[in-house]
Amino acid sequence: MADPIEEEIQKEVKAHKILIYGKGTKTMPMCGFTRETMQFFDKYGYPYELIDVLSQPTKREALTKMTKWPTLPKVFIDGTFYGDTDIPSNIAIA
Repeated sequence: MADPIEEEIQKEVKAHKILIYGKGTKTMPMCGFTRETMQFFDKYGYPYELIDVLSQPTKREALTKMTKWPTLPKVFIDGTFYGDTDIPSNIAIA
């Protein structure tokens, strides 16, 4: 049987073209890296969803296990995991 938290994450990733798992909300980011990632997408006018996992340690742990990436934010685009703050910047340069 699949892990319910992983199933929830998969549904969230499928539901949004650009999804950021970070710390805080769009109106109150609680981490400079989350804020920087949001600013990147805002700068280019890309709509995105931000899911706050600061108060959800079990979901953060599942995300780390699923992505093999220890840090936040975690950026998914079209269902594919791209990394954290550094990854979108590299995409813009490419």
